[in-house]
Amino acid sequence: MATSHFFNRRLHSLLGVIPVGVFLLIHLTVNYMATRGPESFNNAAGFMESLPFLPVLEWVLIFLPLLYHAIYGLYIAFQAKHNVGNFSYVRNIMFMLQRYTGIITLIFVGWHVWETRAQMALGTKELNFNMMADILQNNWMMAFYIVGVISAIFHFSNGMWSFLVSWGVTIGPRSQRISTYVWMTVFVLVSIVAISSLFSFTNAEYIKEAVNLTTH
Repeated sequence: MATSHFFNRRLHSLLGVIPVGVFLLIHLTVNYMATRGPESFNNAAGFMESLPFLPVLEWVLIFLPLLYHAIYGLYIAFQAKHNVGNFSYVRNIMFMLQRYTGIITLIFVGWHVWETRAQMALGTKELNFNMMADILQNNWMMAFYIVGVISAIFHFSNGMWSFLVSWGVTIGPRSQRISTYVWMTVFVLVSIVAISSLFSFTNAEYIKEAVNLTTH
């Protein structure tokens, strides 16, 4: 039982970095192309859609690892005992936030997949700048996406700290403290980039350009 739990924790940790974490960074990079205009975003998204055996790649490298990471993560979250009230130090707070952001991220990803990949599969939408612009015109959806994206980035960044500890890379207090500074800096910088990408989809000039691209 202990061996099985140890293996599952290690697999959960590994899948959170490879491939799920890598996919998150790739996805954010594609979204960042929106800051350069609709055509840049459409080209980047189109390149991703043109990858050979895309459905197989999505299921093997994204959906199945994500499902395992999410399901086992929920098990960990509901089994965990938070002691923040008694021990309010940084790592204990990070531990609590890791669980909460994991749940928020799961809800957000499920909704995002429904609004994008599912609608594309149903033939109601196309993957382009206009798809995200239509979604983010609603202020409530923009707020939801901001919370969801920040949660996902925090979950990844803090998860990297845990990954390095559990895999024996950062062992001592000093290395773990440095790792905290590094990954929280990553969290802040990537969050700034991600939020700027979201607001690019509401840029009036870009929306007008995107409409022109679809009518020509």
